[in-house]
Amino acid sequence: MHTRTLGSQGLEVSAIGYGAMGLTMAYGPADEEAGVAALRRAHEQGVTFFDTAEMYGWGTGSNEILVGKAVRDFRDDVVLATKFGVDMSVPPEQIGVRLDSRPATIRKVADNSLRYLGVDHIDVFYQHRVDPEVPVEEVAGTVGELIDAGKVKYFGLSEAGPETIRRAHAVQPVSVLQTEYSLFERDVEQLFPVLADLGIGFVAYSPLGRGFITGTARPAGRYEGNDIRNADPRWQPGNFEKNLEAVEQLAALAAAKGATVSQLALAWLLTRGEHVVPIPGTRSPQRIDENVGAADLTLTDADLAAIDAILPHGGFGARYAGGNVPTWT
Repeated sequence: MHTRTLGSQGLEVSAIGYGAMGLTMAYGPADEEAGVAALRRAHEQGVTFFDTAEMYGWGTGSNEILVGKAVRDFRDDVVLATKFGVDMSVPPEQIGVRLDSRPATIRKVADNSLRYLGVDHIDVFYQHRVDPEVPVEEVAGTVGELIDAGKVKYFGLSEAGPETIRRAHAVQPVSVLQTEYSLFERDVEQLFPVLADLGIGFVAYSPLGRGFITGTARPAGRYEGNDIRNADPRWQPGNFEKNLEAVEQLAALAAAKGATVSQLALAWLLTRGEHVVPIPGTRSPQRIDENVGAADLTLTDADLAAIDAILPHGGFGARYAGGNVPTWT
C-alpha cells in the first residue's frame, strides 16, 4: 500500500489506517481473539497506522492492551496513535462523558498508555476532545514536554476548530487533526483551509458512516442493546430509508466499477486530498481485505460527480442524538 505524510513533522502512514474503537466498545460485545486477528490481518495487508484511546477501555486499558498485544511482533513497523482528555473516574452512564486535559492528567495518561500498549513511546498523542476548562496552550505545552522526553513523537487534536488549532499549533506543532468524515458527514471540510495553511494532516474516523455505508445496515432496534446505532439518528425511521436508498445507489455505482460500496466510500475520501487518511474499523478479516482494496480504486471526475449527485450534503439525520455535536472553536 502507498503511504501518505500527515503534517509537516514527518509523520508517514499507510493511506488507509485502522480504527480500533469498535473492538471493545460501541458495536456489541468485545471479542479479544477476533480483535487481535483483525489487527494482525490489517498489518499483513499493508496497514501501518493503528488508532486506539484510553476511553475505548474506560479505566481498564483494554483497547490499548489488545492493540499492543496484536502489534508487539511488528511494533517498529507501525504507527500507534492514542488519546487523552476524558475523565475515566466515573462510568459515563452515571454522569455522561466529562473532560480532563489538566497537565498532570495528560502525563498520567501517557504513562498508562505506554504501559498498556507495552511500548517505549507513543507515536501520535491526540487530545480526544477540546477541554474548555484548560487552555489549549497548556495542553500543547504539556504534550511538547512529553515529546522532548521521548515519550511521544507527534501531537494531534480531535474535533477541534480553527481557533483552537491555531492556538495549539503556535505552542507545539500539530501534526494531525482527527474528526468524523465520510460521505454521510462532510461538515469538517470547512476546516481544510486552516489545515492546509498550517501544514496539518487529517485523519477521518467513522469513514463508513459508522457502518451504514457497507450495505449491511439494519434499522435501529435490531442491534444488541449497547450498540450505538440503536440511538443514532441516521438509523431512525424516516432517515434510515433515505440513507438506505442513497447507499443502494452508491453500491450500484461501485458495482459498475467492480468495487463494493465500502471501497467506493473510502476511495472517495482519498480523493479529498493527499493530507487525508481514513481509519475504518472492523473485526472481520474479509472486511479488512475489502477496505484495503480501496487504496487501488481510481475514481474519475464523472464518478465523483455521480457521488455528489447522490449525497450532495451528507447523510440524512443529525450526527448525534439530541444534536450533541462538538462545537468547533
